[in-house]
Amino acid sequence: MELKRVVVTGLGALTAIGNDVPTYWNSLLAGVSGAAPITRFNAEKFKTRFACELKNFNIEDFIEKKEARKMDPFTQYAVVSADQAIKDSGMDLEKIDLDRIGVIWGSGIGGLKTFHEEVVGFANGDGTPRYNPFFIPKMIADISAGHISMRHGLRGPNFVTVSACASSTNAIIDAFNFIRLGKADAIVTGGSEAAVVESGIGGFNACKALSERNDDPSTASRPFDKDRDGFVLGEGAGALILEEYEHAIARGAKIYAEMIGGGLSADAYHLTAPRPDGLGVKNVMKNVLSDAQISPDKIDYINVHGTSTPLGDVAELNAIINIFGDHAFNLNISSTKSMTGHLLGAAGAIEAIASILAIVNQIVPPTINHFTDDEEIDNRLKLTFHKPEKRVINYALSNTFGFGGHNCSIIFKKFEG
Repeated sequence: MELKRVVVTGLGALTAIGNDVPTYWNSLLAGVSGAAPITRFNAEKFKTRFACELKNFNIEDFIEKKEARKMDPFTQYAVVSADQAIKDSGMDLEKIDLDRIGVIWGSGIGGLKTFHEEVVGFANGDGTPRYNPFFIPKMIADISAGHISMRHGLRGPNFVTVSACASSTNAIIDAFNFIRLGKADAIVTGGSEAAVVESGIGGFNACKALSERNDDPSTASRPFDKDRDGFVLGEGAGALILEEYEHAIARGAKIYAEMIGGGLSADAYHLTAPRPDGLGVKNVMKNVLSDAQISPDKIDYINVHGTSTPLGDVAELNAIINIFGDHAFNLNISSTKSMTGHLLGAAGAIEAIASILAIVNQIVPPTINHFTDDEEIDNRLKLTFHKPEKRVINYALSNTFGFGGHNCSIIFKKFEG
């Protein structure tokens, strides 16, 4: 069976450093940190009192108040970013077969704010159950894809992937496979997360995953730095329109890049820690290169998972050296989480967008907040510290890993007719 070509024709983003794609991209190039003290609740008693929250975002600018109240923030973010991507794609939904347009979304947690508020409300009451009738539909992770499909009448494949922080990359890979197998003409894909709530911060604090650099939040996410002490929790969404090449050409779509590979693997090792030998990460990059049918020396840029955790950063870089050999020292590497924070299930989507725009603009976004070299990291690696770097980028790879040992990698290629 001949596989279809898959191209990217639309993008949408909500992040702590920009509420649309151009602002997000320009902020990446400018090295802007989205980390700041938490405003959503009183975090005074928490070990971590900062996060990468969305800024200057009012959902009623995008969704009518009555409808927005039926959605947890993670779904609101999904709808807004998907709207952006669909508009950006130029698809006229009245002129295409909506039975063949799907939604495959990703979220690691789903409606945490809704769950938190409803349970706290019951616990603080007199024992009488007074739950909101929208409690369950607001909370469940799959509802994000449901809302996007209902809003636009998209009747193709429709589901949500849940693989912790790998969720949205998992969704992108599934969308890619559905299209190249001929089961859909286009799919709205990506991911969203809204975990900056008391139980989100408290829970990640309890498993010692978050930075506690409360005295200087803007520099707390410092991938590859010797003094990194955990990730900074982020929120938001990223959306991509993946489309079958001939379908895109027939409607005269602009094309950002071509997606050529998706890889999956499992660490099969630990609940939250990466394998010290990096086997799962080696396997996922080997798998994505095999799926894309390219040799390692074709890759020009890797947007790494790079969460700013003591174990994870080293394991990933060592795996890159293992798979890419000497070419590991020729390609550029960066972690955009140093600016956006870690969007959990949405991380892969916004990092895929960064990878695509790196190809479009032939420039590598930087890793910010590097102060002290880590002797465990090979200093020959080009980690793109502090400033963006112009270079030829024909192929970009993006890694995303999740609690439970879920690993995903995707490869985008410069579009060439």
